[in-house]
Amino acid sequence: MKEKKPDTEKNSLYSNLEKMSVQEILYGINAEDKKIADTIKEQIPNIEKLVEAIVLKMRLGGRLFYIGAGTSGRIGILDASECPPTFGVPHDLVIGIIAGGDSAIRKAVENAEDDYNQAWDDLKKQKITNSDFVIGIAASGNTPYVVGGLKKAKENNISTASIACNSDCLISKESNYPIEIVVGPEFLTGSTRMKAGTSQKLVLNMISTSVMIKLGKVYGNKMVDMQLSNKKLVERGVKMLMDELNIDNDYAEQLLLEHKSVRAAIIASK
Repeated sequence: MKEKKPDTEKNSLYSNLEKMSVQEILYGINAEDKKIADTIKEQIPNIEKLVEAIVLKMRLGGRLFYIGAGTSGRIGILDASECPPTFGVPHDLVIGIIAGGDSAIRKAVENAEDDYNQAWDDLKKQKITNSDFVIGIAASGNTPYVVGGLKKAKENNISTASIACNSDCLISKESNYPIEIVVGPEFLTGSTRMKAGTSQKLVLNMISTSVMIKLGKVYGNKMVDMQLSNKKLVERGVKMLMDELNIDNDYAEQLLLEHKSVRAAIIASK
């Protein structure tokens, strides 16, 4: 019996790319990208259950881990690294781990994704416990690094989720909360940094943002706990205070300088 080819590896719907004009290439890529949001929409009920489970764990002091290889690992690290400046949370609350270690963020590490046992070793270095939550990310859904990490996590009574771009894949079978975003073949055959990677980023945006909102890290629609680490963010904080408290720029700057936090300034002024 012939093995079913994963959707992420199927031939592109477009042929002779090298003969296309730049405009044809761009319109083709855009046409494929338009399919992503609707595909994700179908998975919102599953994403909702996942978010609620993560919130319960984190309210009790648990952490959130992303594990992945290649593009999937980098996307996990990107989302994790943006949580502290955006929401003012500690750097060890949301942790991204990539096959091959930090050097793999910039440069591919040969065969790293094929090591079935390494993800669990990487998680143990973080002193993972069953208070934590692990999300495995893999476009194919069959990456050994991610499959092995999720399997060992489940064996140790740690809650797991997965984000894949194929159906009925291995990481879904090792996951308490499987998310399958089947976006179909890539414009450039097999290049999962394209639609698959975009879909993973969109789903992680949904997960981390909704989790942080439910954990109380947002006030109204504002990032009131963001780190005021540069001029742009300070100016954004000033604007937030002006809008929220109906005050002028100078007074908002004074409040922010005094309280060092948008949230603290709002609370002190209410």
